[in-house]
Amino acid sequence: MLFHIFQQHIDEALDDLVAKGDLPADLDRKNVTLEPPRDPSHGDLSTNAAMVLSKAAGEKSRDLAEKIVEKLTALTDVKSAEMAGPGFINLRVSDAVLIKELQEIEALGADYGRSKKGQGVTVNVEYVSANPTGPMHMGHCRGAVVGDALADLLEFIGHEVIREYYVNDAGAQVDILAESTHIRYREALGETILEIPEGLYPGDYLKPVGWALAQQYGDQYRDAPFDEWLPIFRKAAVAGMMDMIRADLAMLGIKHDVFSSEADLHEAGKADAAEAELRSRDLVYDGVLEKPKGKTIDDWEAVELPLFRSTQFGDDQDRPIKKSNGRWTYFGGDLAYHFQKSQNADELINIWGADHSGTVKRIKAAVAALTNGKTKFDIKLIQMVRLLRNGEPEKMSKRSGNFVTIADMVEEVGKDAVRFTMLTRKADAQMDFDFAKVTEASRDNPVFYVQYAHARIQSTLRKAAEEGVHPSAEHLASLGPEELDLIKQAAQFPRIVESAAASREPHRVAFYLNDLAAAFHAFWNMGNDRPELRIIMVNDPAMTSARLFLVKYLGQVIKNGLALMGVSAADKM
Repeated sequence: MLFHIFQQHIDEALDDLVAKGDLPADLDRKNVTLEPPRDPSHGDLSTNAAMVLSKAAGEKSRDLAEKIVEKLTALTDVKSAEMAGPGFINLRVSDAVLIKELQEIEALGADYGRSKKGQGVTVNVEYVSANPTGPMHMGHCRGAVVGDALADLLEFIGHEVIREYYVNDAGAQVDILAESTHIRYREALGETILEIPEGLYPGDYLKPVGWALAQQYGDQYRDAPFDEWLPIFRKAAVAGMMDMIRADLAMLGIKHDVFSSEADLHEAGKADAAEAELRSRDLVYDGVLEKPKGKTIDDWEAVELPLFRSTQFGDDQDRPIKKSNGRWTYFGGDLAYHFQKSQNADELINIWGADHSGTVKRIKAAVAALTNGKTKFDIKLIQMVRLLRNGEPEKMSKRSGNFVTIADMVEEVGKDAVRFTMLTRKADAQMDFDFAKVTEASRDNPVFYVQYAHARIQSTLRKAAEEGVHPSAEHLASLGPEELDLIKQAAQFPRIVESAAASREPHRVAFYLNDLAAAFHAFWNMGNDRPELRIIMVNDPAMTSARLFLVKYLGQVIKNGLALMGVSAADKM
């Protein structure tokens, strides 16, 4: 692939300079980059090799750049190599290299852009992890799509990926869910329920669970003591909600490999093991928290609690891992859960809502302590999506039962529109989801614009076949500057995939596809003004077959990129 070929050319040029004694052998090259220049008029590729290595080499960056340029200019793959500014090197690649890249796309097909860069490294990606208290709503959607697309990206570059969902089924909210289910159980037995008590979940989605419990147990638990039915109803309610959540996620094309239960984790003693590990390193001790600000003496009582030394890692105070009643705090449970995950993966990635930003520093510190810094841990914070309908924000409240579910959204606008739209902005930036815009057939709707590019290509291929002309690589050498520019755009795909995976930013693929679609549409439109640039030219079958080959494999790149986003490549629109 083109970028890999030229990375190798630069490495070989540097190796030659090392062999000649112009560069030290032990130079760290990790900051050497190769990417398209911001201004295409400067060339096809640009490298900062001379600038980042000159200081260690003990010479001026422009002097080192001249030596590298001399090496690169001698290559048949390089049309020209020029030094610019303080030591940048701009390259123009040969037409033959571009034609070869197009044929590489043909040869690799769906695997174009795939690499082994991450081979041998297992990554656990935890995403969604919504409390099992109801169906998935749009507040969960963005993190679900970002996490799923990131997992696909990481697999595409060779990582073994574990897709995980953490089921928070041990907290007070699950007891509330069980109480809410008990009401629906009594309702299924024939009791008239006029109003759901304040603080419980009123949604109709609990009715099927209540009905199933009534069928299974009859009136056995109608008037039974709270402690007798609570564990049974809690387990049944969580199971029912998780079935619903899996079905909702399936509508988005999302499946997880592992569903980890918080309740099972505590029952297995994993939290106790994590505490013991941290105590052995003097990172957990028994102490008393400082008196909360704004409290009177009557409101507060000093209680000795097990505290994690999070101040050693930049936190403003040490954090309790257990409550005064002996139950684990949310943070304490998180410690145990991450300790468990780290035993099966080399890297951990959490996709969290932005409302968790206050806990990032301490949980990263705890994971570093538990794994002795051996497990790489990254947290991506996802901003909420503002849902608009008729110009007005749509209200979402799980407790009131008034919210837009993922199922509602997918049924209304389709999976592709939901997934692509969720990846059209950087995850930590605010986003509006406008029903009208995500379904309109216009340039302003990114998913339509990209899918239309693929559909337009397929339509062109069908029309050409009717004319008896088919894609062929035989006459690719006749392609001109406009066509070669399209190949340059397509050739960026492997680099985009690797950079998106490395930065944990799948939205980069969406941005790239939009640019690639724009380049194709622009080329198509040029044919309207300049007949000699039309893809199908009846009087020139050789050029037609070459351009058909070009656009067919441009379509392959679009299809590959959409697949990484979990979006279909439309053949007709």
